[in-house]
Amino acid sequence: MLEKIKKTFQNRTSRNGSYSVGLIALVVGIVVAVNLIAAQLPENIRKIDISDNKIYEISKTSKKILEELDHKVTFKVFAEKDSADERIRTFLKKYAALSDQIKVEWIDPVLHPSALKDNNVEANTILISCKDTGKTTTVAFDKIIVVDEYSYYTTGNATESEFDGEGQLTSAIHYVTSDTQKKVYYTTGHGESTFSSSVSELLDKNNMSEEEVNLLMAGKVPDDCDLLFLYGPVKDITEEESTMLADYMSKGGKVFLILGDAKEDTPNLKKFLAEYGMEQTDGYIADMQRCYQGNYYYIFPEISASGDMAEGLDTDMVLLSNAHGMNLTAPARDTISVTPFMSTSANAYAVTQGEQKEGTYTLGAVATESLSSDEGSDTGKEESAEDKSASGSGGEEKQARLTVISAESLIDAQITDAFTTLENLNLFMNAVSANFDDVQNVAIEPKSLKVTYNTMQHAGLISLLLIFGVPFIILVYGLVKWWKRRKA
Repeated sequence: MLEKIKKTFQNRTSRNGSYSVGLIALVVGIVVAVNLIAAQLPENIRKIDISDNKIYEISKTSKKILEELDHKVTFKVFAEKDSADERIRTFLKKYAALSDQIKVEWIDPVLHPSALKDNNVEANTILISCKDTGKTTTVAFDKIIVVDEYSYYTTGNATESEFDGEGQLTSAIHYVTSDTQKKVYYTTGHGESTFSSSVSELLDKNNMSEEEVNLLMAGKVPDDCDLLFLYGPVKDITEEESTMLADYMSKGGKVFLILGDAKEDTPNLKKFLAEYGMEQTDGYIADMQRCYQGNYYYIFPEISASGDMAEGLDTDMVLLSNAHGMNLTAPARDTISVTPFMSTSANAYAVTQGEQKEGTYTLGAVATESLSSDEGSDTGKEESAEDKSASGSGGEEKQARLTVISAESLIDAQITDAFTTLENLNLFMNAVSANFDDVQNVAIEPKSLKVTYNTMQHAGLISLLLIFGVPFIILVYGLVKWWKRRKA
């Protein structure tokens, strides 16, 4: 019997068959081993984001925050794990895998109904908490996958519009691990514009609360104001309000002004700007060189921001419409320095009904002034040299800061919502965060869930390869084989 088996494997056919079986077994073994090893890799390495709109892609801002995270943070997910949206489950795994300080717990509210009441949350909610700081916050699933409610009223069907997993979770981690909370006041009484929902959400993500103030009614800038906003005033401020602003700035205040479409002269506002080295020009700015599809009043300004102001600006693509221009002049005091961060090309014009003035115009600038604590004090008493020496060279140094942007279209929803690839909101939030030494811009915009059709206009590299590359390679290979056989 053994001799018969030996003879069977001695012929050529048997040997080739044995070799093939052995090779197949080896390949299967390698595949199984590779899969077992790959299954042990972290989620962020194991799964590659090939989604059309990169909803699982995590930005450098979040990665930096997670790398520097030095507090234990717990994500308690109150939902049935198997029935939860796969996109949320996948993103949570990839996000948590970036830091060993994050622990994710799934709690099934059906099996543990008391858990919702004990934690004061609803189903399909993530409770983010930090034991070291004692702070908690929640993120509902419908804040991650945002539904366009307008489409429901117009078509009767609710359409998913945005995926905001990264923005919501990074903001939540920043909130529970940080003690920083800023108060932003925006003025009223001059026909100011109001923040869009997108801007309000970004401010909220950076732990900045909003409140309106009428300076004439309040009599002064509120004491708890960390940043005072004048957003698109169309009327001039009064002399009394100008005095309030000057007093606020003299104490190291922060003011953010976005110029509006004023229909009348604004001498008090212009005087306030001139004190800090900025002169507003008349008319609208047209740029012959950096414009959108031949529309000279839609401008792609040159961005010269640096440091924190330039954080996360990958393309420097910012679009402004109906912008006003500014010229930088000598400020009222030597202690004031002015730095532009946004300007036109040299081929721009300030256009009014009567004339066109060519030049390079500033569209965004920051004026700073270093002040010691005794400057601007309302005691009215002069401090002696001996007193200054005893208190340490005049007291603690503060810095007043005035940020001016010459077009309210920078954060206009009609532009930021229509052109989602622009960096308008990123630049804006950088400019806001730059007012504070202890604030980093962690506001991350949602990813669009709109369908991108695979046309030649939107075809990606993989699509082009599959549509043209693979058939071309097969065709060339076939021609070569045919030619060789024809000559044989």
